[in-house]
Amino acid sequence: MKRTLILLIIVATASSAYAKVDLVTLPRRDTVQLTIYNSADMTLVRESRALTLKQGKNSLQFSWANTLIDPTSLEMLPKARADKIDITELSFPPRVRNLGLWNIESGVSEKVPVEISYLTSGLSWRAFYMGTLTEDEKTMRLAGYVRVTNNSGEDYENAQTRLIVGKVHILDQIADLARRQFPYGRPGIRPVFLGRSVSKKAEREIRRVAGAPEIALADEKLKQIKKEGLSEYFLYTIEGTETIPTGWSKRLLSFDVDSVPVVNLYKYEQQRYGNTVLRFLSFKNDKEHKLGDTPIPGGMLKVYRSVDDKGHLSYTGQSGFKYIPVDEDVELNLGSVADIVVEPKLMDFKTESYRFDRKGNIAGWDEIRRFTIEVRNTRSMPAKVEVRRNFGTQYWKLQKGGQFDDFEKIDIDSVKFTVKLKPNSVKKFEYTLTTYHGVREEDMVKASRRS
Repeated sequence: MKRTLILLIIVATASSAYAKVDLVTLPRRDTVQLTIYNSADMTLVRESRALTLKQGKNSLQFSWANTLIDPTSLEMLPKARADKIDITELSFPPRVRNLGLWNIESGVSEKVPVEISYLTSGLSWRAFYMGTLTEDEKTMRLAGYVRVTNNSGEDYENAQTRLIVGKVHILDQIADLARRQFPYGRPGIRPVFLGRSVSKKAEREIRRVAGAPEIALADEKLKQIKKEGLSEYFLYTIEGTETIPTGWSKRLLSFDVDSVPVVNLYKYEQQRYGNTVLRFLSFKNDKEHKLGDTPIPGGMLKVYRSVDDKGHLSYTGQSGFKYIPVDEDVELNLGSVADIVVEPKLMDFKTESYRFDRKGNIAGWDEIRRFTIEVRNTRSMPAKVEVRRNFGTQYWKLQKGGQFDDFEKIDIDSVKFTVKLKPNSVKKFEYTLTTYHGVREEDMVKASRRS
């Protein structure tokens, strides 16, 4: 059975150290805040409790048994009467596992609120998204979610949850420090610090982020996630509080934006994708696309399409993507499709313009290929198709004609034809490709310079 984290007040009543003590069980946490990093298995926990202190020496016993708390990160600060309270030290008794003792000198005899903070492992989060295209596929409703998972060994009730996007420098894994038999070295010898879980600079930044001023929360029906930038990190604050027991996961709404303008594009590139056509969906994280307030954490997007006014959906595809900064475009590969077909055919091939060296061997020649490409749209929707052709050489010339809407030279050995098709329609275009080989490459360069 899991032991929850226990806090006890031990009040000294005799001159000999802890000869006789009164044990007072502390009340439940007043508040708890979780700041969960997604780039490392690390969470900063800040909890507030009211300690009943007696004037003079007090000891606070802290147990982290069956949890993944890093005891070397424990810190306690008074939130009131700080001028009357001195938290002198945190010690770890020898030959006792999972136990720390805070020694407190108090100038008052009353309840005092304190904040206890520490790093723990086992809490994680990830983002995922659902996109619903309208019937005309010109806009998409985009809903973002965050799934928070707690495997830390500790229940966190009514916790304010904050999520951090950004990397932190880890020297030791929090989980490894939590499972270490003794926090510092072996019992019976002079304690030796075995390593910090994070660099000093990183730990200061982690605590600074956790102590950043809170954003005012709107009174909304659905829980939302508020965002703010903090140096190289980005902070997402979930509205209200959530109870996240150990062993549980919770899905929380991040945002829900209607009518995001999108572009649907089909791509065919034989050398890259084989003989299949892939569908891509693109939009931009900016104000024009009803986004752009914050970066969008990387995750998986599942896309559906509305098929009628009754809310029925058809599955379109899914794609993972990385972190999207503000004002950046994203293009999502939704996978191959069967309702858009591209068929290239080699209609003719010949060689000519032979050049010979002094010994009569072939030193150069031209290869001429004629292709026709048929593009079919069997959908009931218009389609825009990009057909990319790669030539494998920078020495080439192209003659083109037929039913294409745009042509572009992509790089030194690639071109792109763009075809726009109406529903249930077919278009054909053709091109003749001349490639130059051997000494004919030099002739081609000289001819291009003269022109």
